[in-house]
Amino acid sequence: MRVHIGFRALTLLLLMHSVDKVVGLDLTQCFNNITTNANITNNLVGLLDGNGYPVSNIADATAISYSLCTSVCGDMRDFQWLALSQDFSSWLLPYLALISQLPFGAQDRFDDVMSAILTVGSPVLAGYSLFITLLNSRWINHRFRQLRVKYPNSHFALSIVSSLQQLPLDLHTENFASLVVLPENDCWWKHLSQQTNYTQKWSAASATSIAWVIIAYILSIVNSPSNAFTSTQADGGATGSVWLWLVPIVAGWQVLSPKCDSNRLQAAYDSADEHARTESTSDLAGTSIALTITAKDGEVMSPDELLTPPVFNYSRSLPWAYTAETMFQVFNAASEKAHKRHTVNNDEWASEPGDSRSAIHPDNRRGTPDQIRAYCAITAERERSHWVPGVFTRMAFASCVSLALQWGTVGGAIIIEWFTPTTGMGCRSLSYFLYGAVSTIIWMMLLISSILAHYSAAYSNRKPSSARKPSPAQVPLHAHISLALSHCLRRMGKLLAISNSGWVITTCILQYSDIYNTCFCDSSMISRGAAAYVTIFETPAQTALAKNAWIGALFLVFISVSAFFVLVGLLVDTIPAEPSS
Repeated sequence: MRVHIGFRALTLLLLMHSVDKVVGLDLTQCFNNITTNANITNNLVGLLDGNGYPVSNIADATAISYSLCTSVCGDMRDFQWLALSQDFSSWLLPYLALISQLPFGAQDRFDDVMSAILTVGSPVLAGYSLFITLLNSRWINHRFRQLRVKYPNSHFALSIVSSLQQLPLDLHTENFASLVVLPENDCWWKHLSQQTNYTQKWSAASATSIAWVIIAYILSIVNSPSNAFTSTQADGGATGSVWLWLVPIVAGWQVLSPKCDSNRLQAAYDSADEHARTESTSDLAGTSIALTITAKDGEVMSPDELLTPPVFNYSRSLPWAYTAETMFQVFNAASEKAHKRHTVNNDEWASEPGDSRSAIHPDNRRGTPDQIRAYCAITAERERSHWVPGVFTRMAFASCVSLALQWGTVGGAIIIEWFTPTTGMGCRSLSYFLYGAVSTIIWMMLLISSILAHYSAAYSNRKPSSARKPSPAQVPLHAHISLALSHCLRRMGKLLAISNSGWVITTCILQYSDIYNTCFCDSSMISRGAAAYVTIFETPAQTALAKNAWIGALFLVFISVSAFFVLVGLLVDTIPAEPSS
């Protein structure tokens, strides 16, 4: 009995002596010290094979139990500044530089910073705003193609409304009729269309930044699968997959070329405003009473509607769709009457010799203010709901595409880390999962916020003016609750976005600096619990599983990014170009 006690005491002393040697060293050195002590003491407790089972021969040991790892190796890791500086500049810095190529243009620099934070904090929201913008342009283009007669300036109106999705757009139906009908306003439509339908060309900085990211990701792919196990300590492949959604987002906005320079758009509007008339006189009258592209905080349901960076298009999508539909209905009413050869002032239809049947002479478009409003009046059967038909279908489509993009890239990173020995949920895979989950929650909160804000607009004296009800004596309680809940969700979503953007950057820093290279993280303690163990050397089976997981993860990332690119390319063709006349 005394010999047994002495033997265990000697074993403990040897292990305690080894602690001084392994503190600050890597787990491989710690494992070597443990096996050396095991050879001396013949104590194999805690030595495991690749599947986590105890071994009877030291030569079969490729892993150690979590308890043995923490008691002998310790569970703290020094911050590796050299590793951080090398891996940060190689794998993360290209993505951070690419953020600068996102479209901005807000009047306040803080709003531009917030748009970048929202994009990083919620890739789902960034993808949703991009895709809903694309689908809205496609939808309104299809609507205007349905006009039986191409009423003068309808093509300019289509170009303008497609271009102004980054501003709080509103129109007053009665005054807007004069803007549509009177030939004196043709110059206003053409001038504003030309000023707002500009295209942002690809810059050398954008192309270089995207190329830098792609090259860095390819290098991480080439390097990591050759040693999938060691890649867990500084994995450019996994972190690159987490950030790869940024490439199609930046490239997508470059293709769509959103008009988000608030100063330039305001100048274009003011310049065109000088050419507008509201009745058949020579007196100029500003379009501020007919079409509005600017507003103040008290005139919108959500302050985000005022912010021109296109990531905030989620908040403008519903009111923009209502305004665009109203604009179409006004043109459609005039088009229907022109198709029947009805003039504004009820005179005989005027035409020039050689005119086609669809040609509309300017004399047919003149009349008194009351006649103009009657000419463009929307019939009762075409009275619109506050919710434009098809809007929820577009929202669902944009949501699915953006969710697929994010979870295809973030999911690829989770798969890489999950199947890297020791398999299971560890610190790295959990960090990526939390980032993706919080990003999805942020998108849901802000999307619901925009829906509630648009719902409450039907009962409010705020914009959109075309949706106002005739002087309601009292705003219903449910509208007040909806608006309050909308504000609450929007603020909480932004706070989460700030936290989540900081979290993903912090996660990469912790991984690059080897802070995650601990017994707790490497043993997948989160999912395995008491059965957790730390793999020191990969077995052939583990190597094959890790490499197959790499291939599957890379395929998932490639498919999700490529599918997003392909969809944008297919749908962007329907966005109207600047009219030639």
